[in-house]
Amino acid sequence: MLTSQRKQLILEKLAAQGQVLSRELSVQFDVSEDTIRRDLRELAAEGRLQRVHGGALPSSSAVAPFAERKSVKPDAKKNVARAGARLISEGQVVIVDGGTTTAELLTFLPQDLRITVVTHSPGIALGLVEHPTIEVILIGGRLYKHSVVAVGAAAIEGINNIHADIFFMGVTGIHPDAGLTTGDYEEACIKRAFSGRAAETIVLASPEKINAASPFAIGDLSLINTVVVERDTDPAWVKAVREKGVSVVTT
Repeated sequence: MLTSQRKQLILEKLAAQGQVLSRELSVQFDVSEDTIRRDLRELAAEGRLQRVHGGALPSSSAVAPFAERKSVKPDAKKNVARAGARLISEGQVVIVDGGTTTAELLTFLPQDLRITVVTHSPGIALGLVEHPTIEVILIGGRLYKHSVVAVGAAAIEGINNIHADIFFMGVTGIHPDAGLTTGDYEEACIKRAFSGRAAETIVLASPEKINAASPFAIGDLSLINTVVVERDTDPAWVKAVREKGVSVVTT
């Protein structure tokens, strides 16, 4: 079998099963695990998958630049954002992470809703400038241009002065075993810090993030309380996430 054929079969198996294991692939294709690891390494370099210990997971498309991500699954993002907005109550302090899905959340906030929004995203803050009854606290720091959010020590210091009711966390991958992941190390640190300052952490998971993984771990699923997904999300995935103790809300 040609290497290109084997790689294509690996990708097909990954798409069908949601993950592949190096040992199982070596037996299936009758090649050494070193050969399989080389295949996975080359596929990862092409952005076709995300290597993890012992195998690989689907690579998240949510790590593309911010402008490109706006056009990925826009209807799904609106659906989960609409459902997420219904989880907010009057008078709460709500942390809103940067991201294209959390940006959609703003469009579903009632005009008479009185809450305080804390964010490290200039875009989220600007999106609420015209809202008549929402107070906005903008966390500062070094601007990470890829995601248009503040990161670094100054951001962490600001976060440590907050006690919030809800944190809407942005992720690029959510997987029952690999947990919550993102494409940048510093962003992962910021997300963990925000989660530690909120009574409840919620992920708005559009389809491209589900069963996918990115290079940097935010934490395992115990870090969050609720995930909001579309109604037609794979039932096996929903069951696996619920077994981890996470509440699943469908649109």
